[in-house]
Amino acid sequence: MTGSYQYPESVPPQQYPEQIPSAYPGMLPPPVPYPKRRRWPKILAAVLAVAVLAGVVAAVVQVTRSSGSEPGVVTETQAKDAIQEYLSALIDADDETVAKHTMCGLFDAVRDRKADLAVASLAGDTFRKQFGHVEVTSIDKIVPWSTTQAQVLFTMRVAPARSSSRGQRPPAEEQQGVAQLLVDKTDGGDDVLVCSYVLRTGGQY
Repeated sequence: MTGSYQYPESVPPQQYPEQIPSAYPGMLPPPVPYPKRRRWPKILAAVLAVAVLAGVVAAVVQVTRSSGSEPGVVTETQAKDAIQEYLSALIDADDETVAKHTMCGLFDAVRDRKADLAVASLAGDTFRKQFGHVEVTSIDKIVPWSTTQAQVLFTMRVAPARSSSRGQRPPAEEQQGVAQLLVDKTDGGDDVLVCSYVLRTGGQY
């Protein structure tokens, strides 16, 4: 080798982590304890809210049961009377009463009722060809749609319109029908109207 190798005059000593001076003078302060979250107050509040809600629901159910009927829904007596009035009007050819029911609360406000009375007359003719007598015997079920509307399943005793060959009327039989009812509360009234009627065995009148 030519020449001599020059070693560095001095190598800086290496510092270990424990020898590095701390930025914090003296000893570190003790860790600050954080308060623990208390969940019991929230859980207790939720339980109390559920208990209050259950109590309100139970009170409403109790009041409804004690009143004997659901609020805003027609009673069985009202439904039976309204359906009987409508069916009797079909039998008696009372076209104005039939139209009053089927127009579902609009009858008094309509100026020209000729078309509606004609439809009522056709419905009555069809009904009288099938039945000679109709009597509503029971209201089987009332399904409320709102505070003013309900669907009603009812049973009626009907007698056929035509008599037998010996001149005797065939015995009456029971059939079920479905009626859509509306409680007309306009102008302070409380009329129950049969907006539509369907015989369970077939046609609609």
